[in-house]
Amino acid sequence: MRVLVTGGAGFIGRRVVLRLQELGHEPVVLDRALDAADDVTDLPRVREVMDGCDAVAHLAAKVGLGLDIDDIDDYVRTNDVGTAVVLRAAANLGVGPVAYASSMVVYGEGAYACPVHGPTSPPPRAVADLEAGRFDPLCPRCGADLVPGLVPEDAAMDPRNVYAATKAQGEYLAAAWARETGGSVAALRFHNVYGPGMPRNTPYAGVASLFASAIARGEAPRVFEDGGQRRNFVHVDDVAAAVVTALEAASAGGLAPGVTPLNIGSPDVTTVGRMAEVLSEELHGPAPVVTGQFRLGDVRHITADCSAAERVLGWRAVRPLSSIAELATG
Repeated sequence: MRVLVTGGAGFIGRRVVLRLQELGHEPVVLDRALDAADDVTDLPRVREVMDGCDAVAHLAAKVGLGLDIDDIDDYVRTNDVGTAVVLRAAANLGVGPVAYASSMVVYGEGAYACPVHGPTSPPPRAVADLEAGRFDPLCPRCGADLVPGLVPEDAAMDPRNVYAATKAQGEYLAAAWARETGGSVAALRFHNVYGPGMPRNTPYAGVASLFASAIARGEAPRVFEDGGQRRNFVHVDDVAAAVVTALEAASAGGLAPGVTPLNIGSPDVTTVGRMAEVLSEELHGPAPVVTGQFRLGDVRHITADCSAAERVLGWRAVRPLSSIAELATG
């Protein structure tokens, strides 16, 4: 299988390319880090590189929450226009299936239940509550404490920042493409990905990488809110395996036409505070400092029910959280 990997020189893309090679496939990389001409929004260039491919792993994207609303047009240009161009080129050339790098952020807050009212979707957290240190959302009907749970793929999308909105829009664009072409798209909703090669010391780096960078400088990791935010941390090698497995399954007719959303995360639920503690222990660094600071675009708890990926693809994350120590040398 000859596979175009957009963003193939990036953090996840490099591992996808390696996985494809290990399994005897032929990756073709489109990434501006390797060639300035490789702009994912340039239709003629994307067509040129895609020609002769059998499938697409579309990973190229501007990531992170963004600094402020002045980022909005750049996110849309890179993520949504880029996705539209890749899909148009695939339609023009008859290339498919597509594995699309979506994200857990499309859900907004995760799954919650009220002890009185049952399953509940809380509204965005109020600034006054966050400033007062009230970080957990309450039932909007009775004010009771909500119990967080695992979010399934059939949960409604509720993006709460610009990056999240572009990832949700990418899934909608993929659905339109699939209807027009009869093709299959695996919308892989990545949870918190970590591992060697992660971006460091930028506003768009993942929290694990930011903590590791602080420890490398001899500083304590600074944990926002109270550290109780629940997440699934998943190793980049597990994510790469999911991308390739999805393409193989779709190519063999194992995915129905249309978009199949799949959560790609660890079966283990970990708090951000605990992850910082593990990093400090594994890397022999200073203990984390809980700051109480917050970012409005962040959600409190978002953890995945990944059973569909195991059922549909036979994929399951296998790397333990202790492998996060690889960040010291990655």
